Amino acid sequence: MSNSEATKIEGAVHFVLQGKGGVGKSFVAAILAQYFRGAGKPVHCFDTDPVNATFAQYEGLEAEHINVLKRGAINEKQFDSLVEHLCNRPGVCVVDTGATTFVPLWNYMLENEIVGFLAGHNRRAYIHSVVTGGQAMSDTLNGFAKIAATSGGKNIIVWLNEYFGEIQGKDGRQFDELKVAQDQADRVLGAVTIRERNHHTFGDDVKEMLQRRLTFDAAIRNESFSLVSKQRLAIVRRDLFEQLDSLALA
Repeated sequence: MSNSEATKIEGAVHFVLQGKGGVGKSFVAAILAQYFRGAGKPVHCFDTDPVNATFAQYEGLEAEHINVLKRGAINEKQFDSLVEHLCNRPGVCVVDTGATTFVPLWNYMLENEIVGFLAGHNRRAYIHSVVTGGQAMSDTLNGFAKIAATSGGKNIIVWLNEYFGEIQGKDGRQFDELKVAQDQADRVLGAVTIRERNHHTFGDDVKEMLQRRLTFDAAIRNESFSLVSKQRLAIVRRDLFEQLDSLALA
C-alpha cells in the first residue's frame, strides 16, 4: 500500500493480550467491540486463538478467525495477514489472542516494530492486559509486566477482573500500589475494573451470557432472561462503558 493510500485509512487497533488462559480476554475483546459499535464506529474483530476461538463464536460481532497454524505449529509469518487487515480496515479493529499465541504474537510485534508500523499507517495501537485476583493473580501480573516492560509507550489499558477475587497484595495493597504497577506506571494509560458482584445474581447472569456467546444487547433482547436479569446486565454494561468513556480511547 502506498503512502497516499495509507493516509486515507485512520483508526485504532486494540490488542487483548495475556499469557494466562481463562482470565476473561475474550470477554474484554467482546466488551470493546460492543462499546465502539455503540459509539457508531465501524468495528472489525479478529480472533487469533488456534485452540479456543471464543471471540469468533460471538455471532453478533462477526469476528474473523485468523489461522496462525502451519503444519500444526504457530508460524509467526502467518501474523502478516492479520497486520494487512489492520492496515486496510477503516474504523476500529479489535484483536483477541489465546494463551498459546501470546508469546509468539508479542515477539512478532516487537521484532517487526508493529506498533510503530501501524502508527505509520495512521493506526494507533492500544494494548489491553487482563489482571485477575485469586490463584491466577501472580501469572497475570507477570504477563502484564512482560508487556509493559517492552511496550515502548503509554498505550496499555489494564483490565482488573475481580470475578476470581479481589486484586490486592497480601498486605492489602491495591493494584496501583503494587510494585509491578508502580514500576510500569508510565506505560499505563488507564484501567477498567470488571467489578466483583453477587455471584448468585449478577454473576450467574453474566456467566450465562458468556456461555451462550451473546452480546449485552442480544442477551437483553432474549426472552429467556428475566426482566431483572436484563436489568442487571444493563447495569454491568453501563458501568464498563462509562469507565471506557473516561479513557477517551480512539
